[in-house]
Amino acid sequence: MLQWYAELNAKEKRTMGACFGGWTLDALDVQFYSFVIPTLLATWGISKGEAGVLGTITLLISAFGGWFAGTISDRYGRVRVLQITILWYAVFTFLCALTQNFSQLFICRALQGLGFGGEWVAGAVLMGEVIRDKYRGRAVGLVQTGWAVGWGAAAILYTVLFAIFPAEIAWRVLFALGLLPGLLVFWIRRRVEDAPIFTANAASSQIGVAHLFSALKPPHVATTWRVAMMVTGAQGGSYALSVWMPTYLNTVRHLSSVSTGSYLILHIFGALLGFIIASFLSDAIGRKPTFLISVLASVVMVGIYMLAPLSNAALLWLGFPLGIVLYMMWPPMGPFMTELFPTEVRGNAQGFCYNAGRGIGALFPMLVGFLAATLGLAAAIVIFAFIAYGLMIVALLMLPETHGRRLDSVDQDLVAAGE
Repeated sequence: MLQWYAELNAKEKRTMGACFGGWTLDALDVQFYSFVIPTLLATWGISKGEAGVLGTITLLISAFGGWFAGTISDRYGRVRVLQITILWYAVFTFLCALTQNFSQLFICRALQGLGFGGEWVAGAVLMGEVIRDKYRGRAVGLVQTGWAVGWGAAAILYTVLFAIFPAEIAWRVLFALGLLPGLLVFWIRRRVEDAPIFTANAASSQIGVAHLFSALKPPHVATTWRVAMMVTGAQGGSYALSVWMPTYLNTVRHLSSVSTGSYLILHIFGALLGFIIASFLSDAIGRKPTFLISVLASVVMVGIYMLAPLSNAALLWLGFPLGIVLYMMWPPMGPFMTELFPTEVRGNAQGFCYNAGRGIGALFPMLVGFLAATLGLAAAIVIFAFIAYGLMIVALLMLPETHGRRLDSVDQDLVAAGE
C-alpha cells in the first residue's frame, strides 16, 4: 500500500507534508469551538441559537475567504496564499481566548473564517497540481486525514485541559493554543514550491478583478453550480452533526466533559479510517462511486445514531463506524474538483465551489440550534442532515466521473472547444 509513496519525488513529498500540516492545524483550531459550546452556554448564559450563530459565522465567512483566496492563488501562487491563510487563522483563533462577550467572540470567529476557508483551497489546488495523475486521488485523500488528526488532537487537548483547569479557564487556554499553527509557515517558506503547470500558465495569463467571477461564466458555470450543490450537501450534513455532537452528548446524554471527549476520540478514529479507505477507494473505483457509498451509508448511520433507543455504551461503539462513513466523502473532493476545471481558473473555481457549499452548509448548525428549541436536538440534527445529504445525491447524479483525467488534457479540451 505504501509502494506508491516511495515512487514520489522529493517535491511531491514535501508538498504532501506541508498540506497535511496545514489541514491538521486547520482542524485543530476550528474544532476547538465545538468542544466549548457547553461551557459558553453555562458561563456566558447564551442560548443554543446564539451558540449556533457563533458556529455558523466562521463557516459563512470562510466561504468568502476561500473564494477570494482561490482567486488570488491563480495570480500570486498557491504556496504564498497557503502561508498567509495559515498565519491568519492561527492569530484569530488565539484572539478568541481574550474575548469577554458574545460580540467580541463573534468578530474573532468571523475573521478566523477568512483564513480557514482560504487554507483548504490553496492546499487542495497545490496538491492536485503537484502530485502526478496516477496517485492524485490517494495522495490528496491521505493528506486530508490531517483533518481527523487535528480534530483528534483538539479532542485530546479538550479532555486534558478540562480535567486540569476549571471550565471557565480551560476554554481560554484551548483557544490560546491555536496560535501554534503559525509556526508551520516558516517551514513552508523554505521547502515548498508551486507546480510547473501553474508557473507556466501564470507567466502568460492576465488576471484581474474580473477573474473573481470566472467560474460563474461559460463554459464553467454549469459545472460550477453542480459542484457547489454537491459540496453544500456534504458540508451541511457534516456540520449539522459535528458542531452539535459534543453538546448532544453533554446535554442530552448527560455525559461529563471527560466522557464526551472519550466518545469523540473513538468517533474521530473512525473518521481517520474513513479518510484512509476512501483515499484508496477513489483511485480504485472512481470518485463518484466513493461519494455515493459514503453519503448513502451516512443517511442510515446518522438516523440510527440519533433516533434509535441505544444505551450510552452502544452509542460509544457506534460512533466508530459512524465516523468511517461520514468522512469517506472528503478524500475524493479535492481531486474531483481539480480534474473538473482547467489550470487558468482552477483556484477560483475550486475556491468558489467548495466555499459556496461551505457558506450555505454553514447555515445548518444555526438552523439546528433554532429547531432544537422545539423538536429537540437529536431530531433537529437528523432533519437537516437528511436534507443536506439529499442535495448531495441529486448533484452527484448530474456530474461526470473524472478518475484518470490528466490535467494537461483538461486544459487542451478547453482550447479544442474554442473557449
